Amino acid sequence: MPSFAALQLASPILTAISELGYNTPTPVQTQAIPEILAGKDVLAGAQTGTGKTAAFALPLLTRLLESPRAQNKRPSALILAPTRELADQVATSIQRYAANSELTTLAVYGGVSQNPQTEALGQGVDILVATPGRLLDLLNQKALELSAVRWLILDEADRMLDLGFKEELIRLLKQLPKDRQTLFFSATFPKSVKDLAYSMLKQPVEIAVAADNAPIDSIEQVVYNMDNNKKRAALAWLIGSGNWQQVLVFVRTKQQADDLANELKKDGIKCDSLHGDKSQGARTRALDDFKEGKVRALVATDVAARGIDILELPWVVNYELRNDFEGVEMSASYGNSTAGSDDGKLNLSLLAGGGNDRHRVMAIVDYYQRNALFDRDREFTRESVRPSQQGIYPSFNDLFLTFFDPKATLYAS
Repeated sequence: MPSFAALQLASPILTAISELGYNTPTPVQTQAIPEILAGKDVLAGAQTGTGKTAAFALPLLTRLLESPRAQNKRPSALILAPTRELADQVATSIQRYAANSELTTLAVYGGVSQNPQTEALGQGVDILVATPGRLLDLLNQKALELSAVRWLILDEADRMLDLGFKEELIRLLKQLPKDRQTLFFSATFPKSVKDLAYSMLKQPVEIAVAADNAPIDSIEQVVYNMDNNKKRAALAWLIGSGNWQQVLVFVRTKQQADDLANELKKDGIKCDSLHGDKSQGARTRALDDFKEGKVRALVATDVAARGIDILELPWVVNYELRNDFEGVEMSASYGNSTAGSDDGKLNLSLLAGGGNDRHRVMAIVDYYQRNALFDRDREFTRESVRPSQQGIYPSFNDLFLTFFDPKATLYAS
């Protein structure tokens, strides 16, 4: 494995990442950085936790240091992200990488006042990280020009398509110079992303650091099969009896996020919700409280949670299954080498209901081509998830010893 120095990155960038503790490049960094430095378009499939932000940011900063500085309202590089959280996360990372240079980075997104963003753009920024909606607003208000953009990066391109940003992307592309370098980085790599990418890229280098949509090895997957009306109580019981800390729970809708968070609070579990209807301030507070351990569980829609950067996240729960694999794929993207359980694994749980959920669970297992543990049905009530008067929950292991039979036939009639 080559060192960062061998990848021909600029000296100020090497100093910064050394101070951040970056010692050895990851596979996606090793493959992508030389191609980007060579000026080639790149289509890279890499999951969250593989170092993909640094894979495009480090060579971008190196090339910017060799180029003229940006002028007011005319950034040199544009990075598109699907959500506010991801845009903020990417911008923060780049600012850290560029700490020993004069290069500037700005994140713009909705939910906050435009005035500070417009003022910063007027002073000139080298790298602009933006969500598509806010970017179009700024363009329409003449607060921004894209004529000087020489690098275009789409991060989480698959999620931008899922969110319905295809038309916005097409509109933005028409305003960008044709003479540019374009990079696609995505946690998943479905055909829809490739089709769009190849309509925008010029003879791109394709990079895949793992099999398409394959789960990361550090994920331990468990499925609990039960009726839908038992899932809330089951989740509270599992969190309490297992002493789960930092539990990220995915749901489908904003209303479900609020409702489930309120129910978990009634069970004595410190909890908050995260979704697009909340103000940016409320979303930031919820994330900060979750990262700092002030709340035990965060219930989020998958769209809002995309881009959350939490080291040592031990528990992710899909509260319900979707008609496709998006929710599972996305939760799997959190499984990285820094997973925080005692055995170094991220624990991914699926709370499967009846009916079609049974067929979807079996499809997911077949889709991943790996084994999963299935807990047999268990009666869960609100009383069973509350602590006893002595404040002691049943042992988490008791759940498996008493109710789990590894030889049981799944969904036996």
